[in-house]
This record gives sequence, C-alpha cells and structure tokens, in this order.
Amino acid sequence: MSQEQAVTELLQDWNAGDRNAAARLISLLYQELRRLARQKLARERSDHTLQPTALVHEAYLRLVQEEQVHWKNRAQFLGIAARLMRRILVDHARAHAAAKRGGGSVNRLSLDEIEIPLRERAAEVLALDAALAELARLDERKSRVVELRFFGGLSVEETAGAMQLNPATVRREWTFAKAWLRRSIKTAV
Repeated sequence: MSQEQAVTELLQDWNAGDRNAAARLISLLYQELRRLARQKLARERSDHTLQPTALVHEAYLRLVQEEQVHWKNRAQFLGIAARLMRRILVDHARAHAAAKRGGGSVNRLSLDEIEIPLRERAAEVLALDAALAELARLDERKSRVVELRFFGGLSVEETAGAMQLNPATVRREWTFAKAWLRRSIKTAV
C-alpha cells in the first residue's frame, strides 16, 4: 500500500470516529509535518522561541480538536495543518508584538517575489495575515490557494487536487493572489 493510500485510509478511519487513527496519521506524516514547520519557521525572525517540533505538536493538538472537518486526502490534511501552523505563528507574533513594540532591524518576508520590508518579523506575519484575511473576504478561493501553496508547501498539482481545480486555474489564482497581496501589503506599510 502506498503512503497516499495509507493516509487516505487513516483519514477515513478518523472520520469514522477512530481517534487512534489521528495519532497513527501524525506518526506516518511526522517528517513531512516537521519539514512544513521548518519552512514556516525559516520565514520567522531568527530568535524565534518556537521550534519545529513544538509547532508540529501544537498543530497536532489543534488538529485532533477539529470535529467539523470531513477528512478527504493527504493534500487537504496538510493544507489544514499548514493553516493551523499559520494561526499558531500569528498568535505567537501577536503576543510577541504586544510584549515588544517598536525598534529592531529591517527584515524581509518573501512570498515568491513579494518583499515586505518591516521593522519586526512579528509585524510582517501580522501584515500578511491581515492581507490574507482581506483577500479571503474578497475571494476565498484565491486565499485558499495561497494557504496551500505558501503556507502548506503544496505544489500546483497537489493544490489543484486538494481544491478539485485544474492546475492552470491554480496557477492563475496564485499569480493574481501574489500580485494582490503585494499591492495590499505595500499600501498597508
């Protein structure tokens, strides 16, 4: 049985109420979740207090509390895990920003070619989160593409599969969303 099939089977078991399936699923995808966490933390400030393992564990705790999700496949699961990791980092950034206002050196957060010069990495995460929230209000699908591609680390094809879209549509939505976010964040700064 392939990993994709094993993941789908575990997700179906989880949907059927098997809480142990969640633990087995995390065990199966743990290295991939750590890679995802490392990617997210690489975009954070260098002195970030969260470590990839802690981020994965926090996301796991939130994932097992998700009761309104009908689990379908690996791409959907990783997309939701990525969204939860994003929420954790945003919450952490808010707490950090509240504790420490102003000062600091100029850092950059990149969404492909989007460069956002801001004073603190926490402020960058908050600016991106606010822009994504606005994009979601205007166009949920484009926002979801950004979450899966940027935060979830999914390829165009994986994103297309998770969203049941044509890869060409995902590419168009991704291109538009990056341009929209660039403009939105630059006007906010």
